[in-house]
Amino acid sequence: MAAGNSRTIKASEFKAKCLQLMDEVAATGEEIVITKNGRPVSRLLPYRKKPKSIFGIDRGKIVILGDIMEPIDVEWEAESGRNWDDLL
Repeated sequence: MAAGNSRTIKASEFKAKCLQLMDEVAATGEEIVITKNGRPVSRLLPYRKKPKSIFGIDRGKIVILGDIMEPIDVEWEAESGRNWDDLL
């Protein structure tokens, strides 16, 4: 068995069950490593459409709460006038 989320099969088994295995990979997302003479030679992976751009990839997943432009009522150490030597 290959590492990760995959399973390994012989090329002869893949040849006999190719269409069935393609359907399984599409349904489960699990990759299949195909071997010849005990050595990995190929991988069958689910097809995933790549986004044209990463811009907007998380649209609908991130929610902004409140006003992100308005300053908060917390004084930062940088604004306090203290320096690093005072902290040591």
